[in-house]
Amino acid sequence: MQLSTNRRKRGAAIINVTSLIDVVLLLLIFFMLTTSFVQQPGMKLDLPKTQSAKVTDDSENVLFISADGKIILNNQPVEITDLGLKLAALIDTSLAENAIVLKADQSINYGNVVEFMETAQQAGFQKLIIATEKK
Repeated sequence: MQLSTNRRKRGAAIINVTSLIDVVLLLLIFFMLTTSFVQQPGMKLDLPKTQSAKVTDDSENVLFISADGKIILNNQPVEITDLGLKLAALIDTSLAENAIVLKADQSINYGNVVEFMETAQQAGFQKLIIATEKK
């Protein structure tokens, strides 16, 4: 029995990565399209938590009040002295019931929240929605 010293050198195994790249790109596109990023417009607030929190329509008028007292009305900063006038300008006379969503940080003084609620009522809003997060 004779051992062959001239064994054929085997080439390195070649993996065709073209199809692998296609699959990876398709997965990337799939996850990019199906991933939803929930963003709270306006400012970062620590909203009070309740069991019965409901999702509201973001097309309504929204008043944000941060823990440090900054006020944002429909993504526009507002001074406390101008708040009543700005709210009155948002009243739509064609609607039977004007609504505003109040998103106030839970660390705000209760008296301040009542002030904002009263200002909204005096401006002509008949419905006040207080935003909360689900527990």
